[in-house]
Amino acid sequence: MREIDSSVIRDTVCALTIKADYILPDEVLRLIKNESDGTLPGTLCGSIAENAVISAEGKYPICQDTGMVTVYAEIGQDVHINGSFTDAVNAGVRDASEKGYLRRSVVADPFDRVNTGDNTPAVIYTDLVGGDGIHLTVLPKGFGSENKCAVRMLNPSDGVDGAVEFAVSAAVSAGASACPPMFIGVAVGGTFDGCAVLSKKALLMPEHEPTELEKRILDGINARGSGVQGMGGKTALRVNAIRYPTHIAGLPVAVCICCHACRHAEATI
Repeated sequence: MREIDSSVIRDTVCALTIKADYILPDEVLRLIKNESDGTLPGTLCGSIAENAVISAEGKYPICQDTGMVTVYAEIGQDVHINGSFTDAVNAGVRDASEKGYLRRSVVADPFDRVNTGDNTPAVIYTDLVGGDGIHLTVLPKGFGSENKCAVRMLNPSDGVDGAVEFAVSAAVSAGASACPPMFIGVAVGGTFDGCAVLSKKALLMPEHEPTELEKRILDGINARGSGVQGMGGKTALRVNAIRYPTHIAGLPVAVCICCHACRHAEATI
């Protein structure tokens, strides 16, 4: 049994939160740069890429909306954590807010709207896995795009065409409000809540050869969308889709829309 002090988790979450808010993943930045050309949408993509480079080099947040933090933790079954895991994660987010000069965007109650003052609490998902380590992934997501996410309980008879149409419509209806070019996570299957969770987790999928489902959704979005910042060109740069077993009576589909700042960082303790 390996002992890990909660302070290590706190410090790791702090570092990852700051890193994610300052530095775009290489593959995300590359996809944005690939769209840079002499057209108006290409020029906008060039400016977005330049902003990301300046942020990384100068250690500034990529966007003024530094997001609400989601933390995915894969915890080895041979690990004993000294202290509270949840408290450690929230302490890390709190420290990152202070040390990284990240905007305080979380309110304690959705109706009273009183700011917590430190970006906590985070949304935390844990999976128990084999081994004696902890793998942490931090995904801070702004609400310009979060507000455009959607989930729908389709009928099984709606099939692939219905799932594609819903995903495309959700992304297209987001318009320029979600700061395109966008990255899209789609989940099909599971339950109402599980499908939504999987759609956001889909944003973290590594680069891969697109599936037929991913191609259809991406092509549909770019054929009907308003483009980069609503100015033409590609509305979405990548679609990642997850399929999961579901009930005989259901076809849940969730669409997680992310702006061009598809931010995340990960580390293993």
